[in-house]
Amino acid sequence: MAGKGLQGNTRAAEAPNPGFLWGVSTSAFQIEGATQIDGRGDSIWDTYCRQQGRVKNGDTGEVACDHYHRFAEDVALMHQLGVGAYRFSISWPRVLPKGRGSANELGLSFYDRLIDALLSAGIEPWICLYHWDLPQALDDLGGWENRDVAGWFADYAALIGRRYGDRVTRFATFNEPCVFTLLGYGLGSNAPGIADKAALHRAIHHVNLSHGAAVDVLRSSVRGALLGAIHNRQPCYAISESADDVNAALRFAEYWNDAFPYPQHFGYYTPALAEAIEPYQEPDDMVQIARPVDWFGLNHYSPHYIKADSNVIGATFGAPPGDVPRTSIGWPIVPGAFRDTLLDIDRRFRLPIYVLENGTASDDQVDEAGLVKDTGRIAYLQAYIGAMNEAVSAGADVRGYFVWSLLDNFEWASGYSQRFGIVYVDYLTQKRIPKASARWYSDQIAASRRPSAPVSSGHPLNAIAAQG
Repeated sequence: MAGKGLQGNTRAAEAPNPGFLWGVSTSAFQIEGATQIDGRGDSIWDTYCRQQGRVKNGDTGEVACDHYHRFAEDVALMHQLGVGAYRFSISWPRVLPKGRGSANELGLSFYDRLIDALLSAGIEPWICLYHWDLPQALDDLGGWENRDVAGWFADYAALIGRRYGDRVTRFATFNEPCVFTLLGYGLGSNAPGIADKAALHRAIHHVNLSHGAAVDVLRSSVRGALLGAIHNRQPCYAISESADDVNAALRFAEYWNDAFPYPQHFGYYTPALAEAIEPYQEPDDMVQIARPVDWFGLNHYSPHYIKADSNVIGATFGAPPGDVPRTSIGWPIVPGAFRDTLLDIDRRFRLPIYVLENGTASDDQVDEAGLVKDTGRIAYLQAYIGAMNEAVSAGADVRGYFVWSLLDNFEWASGYSQRFGIVYVDYLTQKRIPKASARWYSDQIAASRRPSAPVSSGHPLNAIAAQG
């Protein structure tokens, strides 16, 4: 098992090479709000939030961080941080309210303004086409269970490529497809809330087909496009040595770690998945799926501890051992697993790696001085960036690291109960307060770019925090 825990200091992690890309990530539904204005259609998460008991405290994404109206303020925060790139997602129902057909010019114009603001601030925009918010109108037609979704997604990708490809070259097709398929169609704990084995296997295959179709469309429509997908890869440990738990962990890993990278990069499913998905395949599907890409996107937070279960895949999440530290959301803190995952990806996939989500939830509070001293998050980031640097030193081709997340936001079924941001959001007033971790991360970026220069104590983020 990978090494445990982290050290409780807050010094800067050793910096990688000066050309390394530092960034922050968000997603549309989690921060934009403005769900009922300017022609946006409903997504499956709007529907899911309206269903009683689905989301903690009955929280919704209707306002979220109001990024739709406050994006200029958020871009200014990124500029002060000194990040080189911002990974965000397009809200499919904002630009295509019915998921297909007529585009919504007001929605498209919002992303024009965002992209132009980023470029003016010297920040590279990275677009993710899909971060879980399928238009409800398409879900009504079967959503990811309907094979036609590959064509709908390709048309959506073509629209985005045509509109923004003159300013954006970095595109990801999907963010965490293993999560929204397994939890949304297999375990029923995320939108659209289905727990059915056949639905899960159809969704997996159709997402893979959609990925391949979108890669082809973007490759042909965006000059100099640099394309990839963003995957979770996390070690899956059995909670006990029993045969049931060991087999459950192996089975869970196939769904979590292999269901998308293997067909997308190598053109095949692992044996157990291949048998389950075979009824939904047609000739030449794997050729369509395995389209050449330019980089491997990784989201990683922790290993999983897995136990046997009676659900549709026979496996579910278990509790980590008692001596493994955890974040406020209960996820184990194991930096060594991050290092080992990066090395494993480098060996298997032989592509440049960008870490596009890493970070931690924390029970952050504003103190009497108006500051948020999230020392635990700083320790987490230092340990995980240190583990990444160990992987780089051992030969892993890691080109960039993006913190999840820029802002506290809507954390899916957990609602607003978990704070992942390096910038605190007061949801009543929408006031942004850079946390201590924002200053730490900004200093980390500055130190990596100017290794021999001391970092000024008069940090610009201190002034932002003081002003509110």
